[in-house]
This record gives sequence, C-alpha cells and structure tokens, in this order.
Amino acid sequence: MPVRDELDEEEAGRYRPFWSGTITFGLVTVPVELMPAVRTERTALRMVSEAGVPLNRGYFSTRDDKPLEWDDIVRGFEVTRDRFVVVEDDELTKLAPDRSRDIDLRLFVDASGLDPMLFSRAWYLTPAGDSSKAYRLLARVMEESSRAGIATFVMRGREYLVAITADHGVLRAQMLRFTEEIRSPEEAGLPAPDNPPRDEVTRFERRIRAMKAARLDTAELNNPESKRMWALARRKKKAGRDVHRQRGLEATSGVIDLMDRLQKSLAGK
Repeated sequence: MPVRDELDEEEAGRYRPFWSGTITFGLVTVPVELMPAVRTERTALRMVSEAGVPLNRGYFSTRDDKPLEWDDIVRGFEVTRDRFVVVEDDELTKLAPDRSRDIDLRLFVDASGLDPMLFSRAWYLTPAGDSSKAYRLLARVMEESSRAGIATFVMRGREYLVAITADHGVLRAQMLRFTEEIRSPEEAGLPAPDNPPRDEVTRFERRIRAMKAARLDTAELNNPESKRMWALARRKKKAGRDVHRQRGLEATSGVIDLMDRLQKSLAGK
C-alpha cells in the first residue's frame, strides 16, 4: 500500500479529468479525457503560521523592496540580461494558439527510438463518450506495433507536444520537451569520449553483468525521504500533536478514483 494511503485514505488516489477532446488522424476520431498519471511529491513543506494557517507569498520590487499590488504588475519578456520588453495581455492573446479540442496525431514512430531526455510530464488518456471501441482498437494496434504517435494539442492557451503510447490496453500521453530545452553534452561541459584500456573495460563489463536483473523492481523506486516524512506525520497525527485542520479546505466533491474511472471507461460504462 502506498505510504500516502496509510495516513489519510480520503485524500489518496483521487483524481478527475482536467481536459477532454478527440485524438484525430486521417478520418479517425477517438474521444478521450486527460487524467494525471503521476502524483505531486508531497514531502515538500508548506509555509504556515504557528496556528497551521497556510501563507501566501507576495511580490516585491527588486529595486526598493516595495510590496506591489496585483494591479501594479505586468508581464515582461527578458531579451537580454536584466532587460525586459513589457508584453500586454492583448498581445499575449494574439500569440496564443487557436483553441481546439483535438489531439492532432501527426506521425507514428518506433517507440523505442524516443530519447528519454525528451520526456517530461505524463498523463493517462481515458475513453470518453458512450463507446470505448475506437480507443481499444487504437491502443491495441499501437501496442502490437510498438509505435508512438507524435501529436500536438492546446490546453489552457498553450500548445503541447506529446508522444502517445499504449501499454496493457491503456493509452498514455507523455509530454515532450522542445529541442531548445535540451542541453547538448558540450553545453553541459562533458568531456569528449576517449578509448580506455581494454582491461578496464572488461572489469566494468564483469561488474555490470554481476548486477544485472531480469527486470526493474518498482520497489527500488520508492522515495525514502517520503517514507520518513509520512512516518513522522503519522506519529504526530496519532498522538494528536501539532495537527491543524483548516475548515473550508476540504477536497472538492465529485472527485473520482482514477483507476475506477479507467476501468469503467474501458468497460463502456
């Protein structure tokens, strides 16, 4: 059982779709909803008062430390170091991509050929509408062919590039970083490859073979810091020490369990 489930069951494993649209390519359309595939790491501490009231941050001028109101703030694009061009809201609106509810599949590539450096945020794509037939068919064909679909879609005024893959009948969308976001080895200051002595290469090969595993055990990926933090929180909650509950901050009603929704969607419910 995940650590977070042990502390507060009503807060665990609950998600809802935050975007809905249609995968399109050629004459094919597949209605889908976008669901989060990962949880935000919760070991980060939030700044609160001694009474446990969450605090908000404010904006201050770096020139005179003067606090600013929201109406005093505009957006600026840094063109050179410490030199900004002010951008108005209407200008940003004109730059925004056209609104669309389509995930535009542009091409299919070999999934194993995608560089892991490109991968960013991950989502599940769940069936939407009255039927999951097209969803199931697309997932099956992509999984059997080991293909990934490269697509773009617009969400909240921004255009995203994603790789759509299938695993065990479930479609996933993996956000891709744009090429300008990836640093080259030269930019990172990495040394050029050389030719080490053969005996050293053999020694490393033996060590790697000795540590070889048939598959990755996901238990190896558990976060020890998270475990320690949740253990501390459970002890303090059980003892009734330093526990504050803010009224009016309860979870939004109508939120559903992610896996329950996915299973019902695939069952056509």
